[in-house]
Amino acid sequence: MGITILAPAVENAGYTGREIDAQDSEGDVDMDRLPIKRPRLDQASGFGTGIVVPGETVTNDPQWMRGHGTFTTPLSTSIIATVAGTVSKTNKLLSVHPLRARYMPEIGDLVVGRIVEVQARRWKVDIAAPLLAQLPLSAINLPGGILRRRTSADELQMRNFFVEGDLVVAEVQSVHQDGSATLHTRSLSYGKLRNGVFMAVTGTGGSGAAATTSNRSKTSGAGSNIAAPPSAAAVGGVVRSRRQKWTVNAANGGGDIEIILGVNGYIWISKKADTSTAASSTTEPVSITRMEELATSSIYSSQNDEIPRQTRREIARLAGCIRVLVESSVRIEQDTVMSAYNASLEVDLEMDGRDYDDAAAATGAGQEGQDYLGGEKAQRILEMIA
Repeated sequence: MGITILAPAVENAGYTGREIDAQDSEGDVDMDRLPIKRPRLDQASGFGTGIVVPGETVTNDPQWMRGHGTFTTPLSTSIIATVAGTVSKTNKLLSVHPLRARYMPEIGDLVVGRIVEVQARRWKVDIAAPLLAQLPLSAINLPGGILRRRTSADELQMRNFFVEGDLVVAEVQSVHQDGSATLHTRSLSYGKLRNGVFMAVTGTGGSGAAATTSNRSKTSGAGSNIAAPPSAAAVGGVVRSRRQKWTVNAANGGGDIEIILGVNGYIWISKKADTSTAASSTTEPVSITRMEELATSSIYSSQNDEIPRQTRREIARLAGCIRVLVESSVRIEQDTVMSAYNASLEVDLEMDGRDYDDAAAATGAGQEGQDYLGGEKAQRILEMIA
């Protein structure tokens, strides 16, 4: 059986009549007279409206300066993209923001990381950056709020503070020349994470598909091996220079829930720790220093507290809202998360057709099987927050 070779189909878009008619007597196309490059994104077509790929010429105009994600050659004034992303301009500076990239640490960033290794006088932490970050022993608070130099005895007890697999929220203290970062947890707002759910979102600064897994725990309470299906790739990620830690007064009797948005794309949703309980258990007056001592004494505990069912349901609802935003390529920040959360509550009332009284909300009656935020619910939530 013979093989028939068909002539390549030539699209009309982008070609003139002279180029389409550039054929010889035998019907072959003159390849020398056809464009061999994709149309360039020049000043007339507008910057930031399309997506460029590595090797594509962004512009040939010499008035523009190249920024991140671009390069030029000595023999030409063309600015060429080095990553796949969107073109943005700042005055006369052109840069390409990648659709997906590893997190690049900056001083002052609030990050959520996972301990991967215990070394001499430091811990190695995964913060979704190209290199592992380090958390020195001298950059953490000792139990009881003691301020002193770290000794060899403290080095031998490092595993009493953090071990492999622990989740920690910290701040970037410094960035080295090779791109690695040094963290610190010298604040009551930082330390080991428990009583919640961990998420990793995709996008610029994110890593991996969006999924939820629990923190390492010794009890079978909330946050014990909770998993969710991965989401589609997104171009969103967590917005930098916005509020990244706040408390939500959850509906349906969920109580106070704390949300931590790490700039590196790692998110932590947990029950808000009640620091006043330990202080109220003592009969003697509690000073500010004493409150710090009581708070730091339990900051390295790996034991999850007992979390009510209503609180766990609202934690799952917030995680589902973030997953809906990620699947729709919406940037994650406080405003978008809270808008999606409020919209999910309204969608539940619309689809159920009735409001729950306090007794039903306390017992969870009539809400089984309605916590999944996907399909029609996800579309409705996106319409309400658009």
